[in-house]
Amino acid sequence: MSQRSYGQFCPVAMAAEVLCTRWTVVLLREMVAGSTRFNDLRRGVPRMSPALLVQRLRDLEDAGVVRRVAGRDSGVMEYHLTPAGRELETMVEAMGHWGQRWVTSELTLQQLDASLLMWDMRRKLDLKPLPRRRSVIQFLYAEQTPVDRSWWLIVDPDARGAGAPVDLCSVEPGFDVDLYVASDLRTMTAIWMGLDTVRAAVDSGRLLLTGDADLAANMQAWLGLSPFAKTRKLAS
Repeated sequence: MSQRSYGQFCPVAMAAEVLCTRWTVVLLREMVAGSTRFNDLRRGVPRMSPALLVQRLRDLEDAGVVRRVAGRDSGVMEYHLTPAGRELETMVEAMGHWGQRWVTSELTLQQLDASLLMWDMRRKLDLKPLPRRRSVIQFLYAEQTPVDRSWWLIVDPDARGAGAPVDLCSVEPGFDVDLYVASDLRTMTAIWMGLDTVRAAVDSGRLLLTGDADLAANMQAWLGLSPFAKTRKLAS
């Protein structure tokens, strides 16, 4: 019997043996959100080592939760949820709503991660309020270390047919910037999580928007927000 086994026939215990190892549910969160390629999964779990990511993907394959398939690009493998894996979507979503509802805002905002925040913002960006041209939005977190200080979201309507209308860069992309967004990371995380608003942060001086007036005025609309942002916080 495996050392990690609970030694119980109960379906809850058996499911926990598959799902309750470290990082597994967070990895499933990324797959439920639509990430299929190894590098994209890594960007969604930036503090997970590549070796452990490989191991967890293998574990989920062995459990019949994930299947590995050839991607559209030659030589690139993708990881897709099987029917068993797709059944876990409601569990992952329920955990997210529970965390939003019952984990205190103070505890949530102690867990800051610029790369994860920007990756989440990139994939949830709402394109409808944005202009039908390339828009470059630079985010500046002055208090962060150089590697996490500057980020660029590049929205290119011409790339929509290729399935990649929004790109995220952590190095200068070489385009003119349409809107500069300057904030501390805590404030931007709170806005993303629905615990704060763009208007309140601007009015209090915690968020500075410089550049295209329409992009600035519509930021609350195009930002998209966390899928759990509308869940009402009950914890004090």
